Amino acid sequence: MRGTLLPLDIGVNRRRCYHLAMQSDYHDTPLTADQRARVAVLLGREPRGLRAIPVADTHGEPLVIRVASVVDEKPFPTLYWLVGAELCLRIDRLEAAGCIARLQDRVDASTTLQKAMHNDHARHREERLRFLSDAERQLLSEKGMQAALDERGIGGISEPTRIRCLHTWYAAHLVTPNTIGQLVDELIAEGEYLATD
Repeated sequence: MRGTLLPLDIGVNRRRCYHLAMQSDYHDTPLTADQRARVAVLLGREPRGLRAIPVADTHGEPLVIRVASVVDEKPFPTLYWLVGAELCLRIDRLEAAGCIARLQDRVDASTTLQKAMHNDHARHREERLRFLSDAERQLLSEKGMQAALDERGIGGISEPTRIRCLHTWYAAHLVTPNTIGQLVDELIAEGEYLATD
Protein backbone atom coordinates (compact mmCIF):
# COMPACT_ATOMS: atom_id res chain seq x y z
CA MET A 1 0.00 0.00 0.00
CA ARG A 2 1.37 3.43 -0.86
CA GLY A 3 1.49 6.02 1.87
CA THR A 4 2.03 9.75 1.67
CA LEU A 5 4.38 11.78 3.78
CA LEU A 6 3.04 14.38 6.14
CA PRO A 7 4.19 17.96 5.59
CA LEU A 8 7.26 19.19 7.45
CA ASP A 9 9.06 15.93 6.72
CA ILE A 10 8.33 14.49 10.15
CA GLY A 11 8.52 10.99 8.74
CA VAL A 12 4.85 10.03 8.92
CA ASN A 13 3.64 7.40 6.50
CA ARG A 14 -0.14 7.83 6.28
CA ARG A 15 -1.90 4.63 5.41
CA ARG A 16 -5.38 5.62 4.23
CA CYS A 17 -7.31 3.18 6.41
CA TYR A 18 -10.53 5.21 6.11
CA HIS A 19 -10.83 4.53 2.40
CA LEU A 20 -9.87 0.90 2.90
CA ALA A 21 -12.34 0.50 5.74
CA MET A 22 -15.16 1.69 3.53
CA GLN A 23 -14.60 -1.33 1.27
CA SER A 24 -17.02 -4.16 2.02
CA ASP A 25 -14.25 -6.78 2.00
CA TYR A 26 -11.88 -4.90 4.34
CA HIS A 27 -10.14 -6.93 7.08
CA ASP A 28 -7.44 -5.86 9.52
CA THR A 29 -3.97 -7.30 9.07
CA PRO A 30 -3.15 -9.19 12.28
CA LEU A 31 -0.58 -7.41 14.45
CA THR A 32 2.68 -9.14 15.24
CA ALA A 33 3.88 -9.76 18.79
CA ASP A 34 6.66 -7.21 18.17
CA GLN A 35 4.14 -4.55 17.08
CA ARG A 36 2.00 -5.17 20.15
CA ALA A 37 5.06 -4.99 22.40
CA ARG A 38 6.19 -1.72 20.81
CA VAL A 39 2.76 -0.14 21.28
CA ALA A 40 2.82 -1.24 24.93
CA VAL A 41 6.18 0.50 25.39
CA LEU A 42 4.91 3.69 23.75
CA LEU A 43 1.75 3.72 25.88
CA GLY A 44 3.53 2.66 29.05
CA ARG A 45 0.99 -0.14 29.52
CA GLU A 46 -0.63 -3.01 27.68
CA PRO A 47 -3.03 -1.60 25.08
CA ARG A 48 -6.69 -2.45 25.64
CA GLY A 49 -8.60 -3.43 22.53
CA LEU A 50 -5.71 -2.82 20.12
CA ARG A 51 -6.87 -3.58 16.57
CA ALA A 52 -4.47 -1.91 14.13
CA ILE A 53 -1.63 0.50 13.52
CA PRO A 54 -3.09 2.70 10.75
CA VAL A 55 -0.23 5.23 10.80
CA ALA A 56 3.46 4.50 11.17
CA ASP A 57 6.58 6.46 10.35
CA THR A 58 8.79 5.57 7.42
CA HIS A 59 10.67 3.08 9.62
CA GLY A 60 7.49 1.30 10.74
CA GLU A 61 7.37 2.95 14.18
CA PRO A 62 3.72 3.19 15.32
CA LEU A 63 2.36 6.74 15.45
CA VAL A 64 -1.39 6.13 15.65
CA ILE A 65 -3.21 3.05 16.87
CA ARG A 66 -6.82 2.06 16.35
CA VAL A 67 -8.65 0.37 19.19
CA ALA A 68 -11.91 -1.52 19.40
CA SER A 69 -15.06 0.48 20.02
CA VAL A 70 -16.19 -2.12 22.55
CA VAL A 71 -13.73 -3.02 25.31
CA ASP A 72 -14.65 -5.30 28.23
CA GLU A 73 -18.23 -5.32 26.92
CA LYS A 74 -18.53 -1.53 27.23
CA PRO A 75 -18.56 1.20 24.57
CA PHE A 76 -15.15 2.75 23.98
CA PRO A 77 -15.70 5.72 21.66
CA THR A 78 -12.09 6.90 21.23
CA LEU A 79 -11.11 5.09 18.04
CA TYR A 80 -7.63 6.50 17.39
CA TRP A 81 -4.79 7.17 19.84
CA LEU A 82 -1.63 9.13 19.15
CA VAL A 83 1.33 7.05 20.36
CA GLY A 84 4.36 8.43 18.51
CA ALA A 85 6.64 9.92 21.17
CA GLU A 86 7.83 12.92 19.13
CA LEU A 87 4.36 13.80 17.89
CA CYS A 88 2.90 13.44 21.39
CA LEU A 89 5.59 15.79 22.71
CA ARG A 90 4.81 18.37 20.02
CA ILE A 91 1.10 18.22 20.82
CA ASP A 92 1.84 18.35 24.58
CA ARG A 93 3.77 21.58 24.02
CA LEU A 94 0.96 23.09 21.97
CA GLU A 95 -1.54 22.28 24.70
CA ALA A 96 0.78 23.61 27.43
CA ALA A 97 1.10 26.87 25.46
CA GLY A 98 -2.69 27.35 25.56
CA CYS A 99 -3.35 26.44 21.94
CA ILE A 100 -6.61 24.63 22.73
CA ALA A 101 -8.10 27.90 24.01
CA ARG A 102 -6.75 29.83 21.00
CA LEU A 103 -8.16 27.33 18.53
CA GLN A 104 -11.45 27.18 20.43
CA ASP A 105 -11.76 30.97 20.12
CA ARG A 106 -11.30 30.62 16.36
CA VAL A 107 -13.96 27.91 16.20
CA ASP A 108 -16.40 29.90 18.35
CA ALA A 109 -16.06 32.87 15.98
CA SER A 110 -16.48 30.87 12.76
CA THR A 111 -19.63 29.12 11.56
CA THR A 112 -17.52 27.68 8.74
CA LEU A 113 -15.18 25.93 11.20
CA GLN A 114 -18.14 24.77 13.28
CA LYS A 115 -19.84 23.24 10.26
CA ALA A 116 -16.58 21.58 9.21
CA MET A 117 -16.21 20.07 12.69
CA HIS A 118 -19.78 18.69 12.54
CA ASN A 119 -18.88 17.06 9.22
CA ASP A 120 -15.64 15.67 10.68
CA HIS A 121 -17.54 14.07 13.56
CA ALA A 122 -20.18 12.59 11.24
CA ARG A 123 -17.52 11.07 8.98
CA HIS A 124 -15.67 9.75 12.03
CA ARG A 125 -18.82 8.12 13.47
CA GLU A 126 -19.39 6.39 10.12
CA GLU A 127 -15.78 5.23 10.13
CA ARG A 128 -16.03 3.91 13.68
CA LEU A 129 -19.28 2.06 13.01
CA ARG A 130 -17.76 0.46 9.96
CA PHE A 131 -15.11 -1.18 12.15
CA LEU A 132 -17.66 -2.73 14.56
CA SER A 133 -18.00 -6.48 14.35
CA ASP A 134 -21.43 -8.11 14.21
CA ALA A 135 -20.90 -9.41 17.75
CA GLU A 136 -20.07 -5.90 19.01
CA ARG A 137 -23.15 -4.47 17.31
CA GLN A 138 -25.32 -7.13 18.89
CA LEU A 139 -23.83 -6.55 22.35
CA LEU A 140 -24.37 -2.78 22.13
CA SER A 141 -27.94 -3.29 20.94
CA GLU A 142 -28.80 -5.84 23.63
CA LYS A 143 -27.37 -3.63 26.39
CA GLY A 144 -28.90 -0.43 25.01
CA MET A 145 -25.48 1.18 24.68
CA GLN A 146 -25.30 2.03 20.97
CA ALA A 147 -25.98 5.70 21.71
CA ALA A 148 -22.60 5.93 23.44
CA LEU A 149 -21.06 5.61 19.98
CA ASP A 150 -23.80 7.21 17.88
CA GLU A 151 -23.74 10.44 19.90
CA ARG A 152 -19.98 10.85 20.17
CA GLY A 153 -17.49 11.90 17.55
CA ILE A 154 -13.72 12.23 17.35
CA GLY A 155 -12.10 11.39 20.68
CA GLY A 156 -15.47 10.48 22.19
CA ILE A 157 -16.55 14.15 22.08
CA SER A 158 -20.27 14.74 22.57
CA GLU A 159 -20.14 18.52 21.99
CA PRO A 160 -19.36 18.78 18.27
CA THR A 161 -17.74 22.21 18.31
CA ARG A 162 -15.56 21.65 21.39
CA ILE A 163 -11.94 20.67 20.94
CA ARG A 164 -11.09 19.16 24.36
CA CYS A 165 -7.86 17.36 23.34
CA LEU A 166 -5.50 18.02 20.45
CA HIS A 167 -4.01 14.52 20.69
CA THR A 168 -7.25 12.75 19.74
CA TRP A 169 -8.05 15.21 16.95
CA TYR A 170 -4.55 14.86 15.56
CA ALA A 171 -4.55 11.07 15.78
CA ALA A 172 -7.79 10.98 13.78
CA HIS A 173 -6.39 13.61 11.37
CA LEU A 174 -3.39 11.45 10.52
CA VAL A 175 -5.81 8.74 9.37
CA THR A 176 -8.53 10.89 7.77
CA PRO A 177 -7.78 14.63 7.61
CA ASN A 178 -9.99 16.85 9.76
CA THR A 179 -10.42 20.54 10.50
CA ILE A 180 -8.69 20.74 13.88
CA GLY A 181 -5.85 18.52 12.68
CA GLN A 182 -5.26 20.93 9.81
CA LEU A 183 -5.11 23.85 12.26
CA VAL A 184 -2.63 21.86 14.36
CA ASP A 185 -0.54 21.28 11.23
CA GLU A 186 -0.41 25.07 10.83
CA LEU A 187 0.72 25.52 14.45
CA ILE A 188 3.41 22.87 14.02
CA ALA A 189 4.56 24.58 10.83
CA GLU A 190 4.85 27.91 12.67
CA GLY A 191 6.99 26.21 15.31
CA GLU A 192 6.44 29.05 17.78
CA TYR A 193 5.28 26.76 20.59
CA LEU A 194 7.63 23.88 19.90
CA ALA A 195 10.90 25.02 21.45
CA THR A 196 13.25 22.15 22.16
CA ASP A 197 14.51 21.37 25.66
